Amino acid sequence: MKAQEIIKSIEAEYLKSDLPTIHVGDTVRVGVRISEGGKERIQPYEGTVIAMRNGGISETITVRKIFQGVGVERVFLLHSPIIAAITVIRRGKVRRAKLYYLRDRVGKATRIRQRFDRPL
Repeated sequence: MKAQEIIKSIEAEYLKSDLPTIHVGDTVRVGVRISEGGKERIQPYEGTVIAMRNGGISETITVRKIFQGVGVERVFLLHSPIIAAITVIRRGKVRRAKLYYLRDRVGKATRIRQRFDRPL
């Protein structure tokens, strides 16, 4: 076996199979496991997917939300054990692969049209 095949076989054990199909422009709710003291809880983080990076086990999404008037972006590793659940709230209709232009916009200019041809 070649080195790449060995790496892919090891990574295949850790890939999650229950992930929904996520596209750029979708509004998602990500459940993040947080351990405080001896307790563990799940904190929801809801926002718009502005970027995706594919790459097997290192697949990531960048989620942006506005919190108290300040834009907050967070990058999530999709196959990480810290991610408890991902649910798609709303499908967005966009024509770009990366929505970095939303960083410069405020208020109603950041709205994304809803897409109805893809199921949730």
